[in-house]
Amino acid sequence: MNIRFSHRKPRRAAILILAPLLLIAQGLISSPAQDASNPVQRPRRVLPPHTQEPYDVLRIDTDLVAVDVTASDLQGAPVRNLRKEDFKLYADGIEQPVSFFQVERRTGPPRPLALVFALDISGSMTPEEMVRLRFALQAFSDKIADQQAVYAVIAFGMNVKTLQKFTSDPKALDRTFEKLAREPNGLSTHTYDAVDDAIRMVVRHAPRTRDRRLIKRAVLVVTDGFPVGDTVSPQTVIERANAANVSVYVVTLPSYSRVLTASTQAALPTPLDVTGLAELTGGRSVYANDKDYGPLFRSLAEEVTSAYVLAFYPAEEKRRDGQFHSIKVEGPPGLTLRQSRPGYQGGGKNRRQEQ
Repeated sequence: MNIRFSHRKPRRAAILILAPLLLIAQGLISSPAQDASNPVQRPRRVLPPHTQEPYDVLRIDTDLVAVDVTASDLQGAPVRNLRKEDFKLYADGIEQPVSFFQVERRTGPPRPLALVFALDISGSMTPEEMVRLRFALQAFSDKIADQQAVYAVIAFGMNVKTLQKFTSDPKALDRTFEKLAREPNGLSTHTYDAVDDAIRMVVRHAPRTRDRRLIKRAVLVVTDGFPVGDTVSPQTVIERANAANVSVYVVTLPSYSRVLTASTQAALPTPLDVTGLAELTGGRSVYANDKDYGPLFRSLAEEVTSAYVLAFYPAEEKRRDGQFHSIKVEGPPGLTLRQSRPGYQGGGKNRRQEQ
């Protein structure tokens, strides 16, 4: 009996000691449910100091409306190192405070870039042009190899094909260029459809910011200048480019000029020029008339990444009103300014496109 009693005593003592602890633990576990009127809020997750955020984390409010601006002098040379105070920004004719200003300098880090190459492989492109095009595109990629950039490649003729999704690997880009092959029997050239697809790729898959800097969004179209069979209208493409703040650059290859009369001294506007695809999106339209396209593409690469970025917050009542609002940027006298978009659309379109 004494032996049995000696075993039970420690068990009773343990129960007396554990019981209060169990009650306390139960109270701690059940306390949030007991106070449903005052739920506990979890703290927002923050990164520890000196931790680099992923490049696709959006650091800038999507209500911010940004516009890229290039400045050139009377000789057409780019003008850099202007200050924020040198510009005035107007929305619907009313001057706006510039909430964000970013300047690209020759001596500073190059601007981050999200670029889609849209390449014409229709039957009207000559085999010689395809060869020279491949080397010119490699020259372009070499020019921007040192900057933070993501690239994608699509080809178009009778159909639009994605050859390379967004990548930051220049080698992957070069391998894609080497695979280019023209469609010898193509009967149509879906240029506007291709640009429309490129804009969608940028909106859906490219980051908007990197290292707290707004990324330059651009589409580089290389074509013989004759769009045929498109299902999307030029005006729709331009509107979508402006809504997404994407600039379209167009390079027209020499096969276009061969259809002109011998007496023509200057290149006639292409159908793309007539619709204003490049001009109305803040890009540029150029003609490749030389056998070596390399210098032209290297020069274009520099222009694509050289711009001032100004941004502002629209009035609250104009952010969701569904209306188009004009934007105009003015600079120092004697300079020519080209801006990437003529305005913005209220109604949350910019916000939806960034999601």
